[in-house]
Amino acid sequence: MIEIMPESHDNILGAKASGKLTDDDYKNVLIPRMEELAEEHGNARFLFFLDEGFEGWEPEAAWDDAKFGMKLQKGLEKMAVVGGPKWVEWGMKLDNYITHTEVKTFPTNELQEAWDWIES
Repeated sequence: MIEIMPESHDNILGAKASGKLTDDDYKNVLIPRMEELAEEHGNARFLFFLDEGFEGWEPEAAWDDAKFGMKLQKGLEKMAVVGGPKWVEWGMKLDNYITHTEVKTFPTNELQEAWDWIES
């Protein structure tokens, strides 16, 4: 499940992921909000918090994530990923080299530091 975090404001969107993410999570929650931000502000900053209950992506959701990430990369200034398994951190480091987005990962206990960084 993806929930929009109440700390979101202006062109900054925070989303909390728990359990196994689904196609509906992307199509009904995350993608519409990110598209709205990009349309409103021309660019966006995104904080993705993978909480302790995060179990990964269903195959369709993983595909949605990849497709949307490619589409949005020009309008995404910064992305912070907080928590999640080690392979997510490695994937984000790789993404940092492929896209024009500044990407940084944080351990779960540094959520506030991630907010501070995404807002700077």
